[in-house]
Amino acid sequence: MSTATSTAHRPASVPSCEPPDTRDAYFDNAKYLAILLVAVGHIWEPLREGDRGLLALYFFVYAFHMPAFIVVSGYFSRSFDASPGRVRRLVTGFVVPYVVFETAYALFTRWSDDDPQRPVTLLDPTYVTWFLAALFVWRLTAPLWRALRWPLPVALGVAALAGVSPSIGEDLDLQRVLQFLPCFVLGLCLRPEHFRLVRRRLVRVLSVPVASAGLVLAYWAVPRIDQGWLYRSSAAQQLGMAWWAGPVMTLLLFGVSLALVVCFLAWVPDRRTWFTALGAGTLYGYLLHGFFMKFLAHTGFHDLLRPHGRLGLLAVTLLGAVVVTALCTAPVRRLFRPVVEPRVEWVFRKQDRGAPQGR
Repeated sequence: MSTATSTAHRPASVPSCEPPDTRDAYFDNAKYLAILLVAVGHIWEPLREGDRGLLALYFFVYAFHMPAFIVVSGYFSRSFDASPGRVRRLVTGFVVPYVVFETAYALFTRWSDDDPQRPVTLLDPTYVTWFLAALFVWRLTAPLWRALRWPLPVALGVAALAGVSPSIGEDLDLQRVLQFLPCFVLGLCLRPEHFRLVRRRLVRVLSVPVASAGLVLAYWAVPRIDQGWLYRSSAAQQLGMAWWAGPVMTLLLFGVSLALVVCFLAWVPDRRTWFTALGAGTLYGYLLHGFFMKFLAHTGFHDLLRPHGRLGLLAVTLLGAVVVTALCTAPVRRLFRPVVEPRVEWVFRKQDRGAPQGR
């Protein structure tokens, strides 16, 4: 992890124009593998009902794939200081793409979800766009969390309070933003030596029984725990639970997620691989794959594979992996760069256009 310090200013989820040799292969690998799991989890969704084994895998993957992505995003947000250049990058990297993709998804779901009256609104994120809104809020508050003496306990307290506050509502998916906040703050608190620590041989060996225990726990939890807890988008009362279940589940889920994120990061390769370059395009894969997943679900594609059991599940898993991999490639990034990484210099005042942006 010798280049971790030199790349600490690069956003975790925004592609970079830096030459490949200046990027940290470990983090690019981690981002690609995390986005791969996101796509696989989404393509599994229409096949979950009545399949306890698949639901256990779904619970297991959802317990750590977004937390891992968010932790890495927090780690690369450590240098955000609200300077004009970095605020400008925040707007062009998250706000403008959010407006574009939220509008596109709202219009697309009128067809895919059979909801022709669905309104186009920027206050109610559709499908995957919540993550852009969340990253904007998290990164904008990064200087505050760095200034606190005990940022992680405070963030856990905020998440616990959100878990007992159904009145928060759905605006900007704020419930999810607050409940996932500890993962981002944890990333802000990490240093390169922490990532070196999780990649030690002992941690890799111990991660095998820990991950296995997590899979067994997921299988046990399927008939007992509402999967709504995994999405972090509802308060305890909205899930039919007593208010005190909110703080309890906040701490339990954070602990489980943290353990599985460590297992995941322990096995991420730190050398350049065939998929390392794809780590620069994870935001493209994330934002674009949702259209494909909703298209498949609407056309009934999964019904063709359902009778084939585990072979059909393997086929749909490979399809999801291939699709998101293709969407992270350089040709796709060049094609969609105007909407994912738009150039909107005209929005900013002239004296701010030349300000250092940070990467």
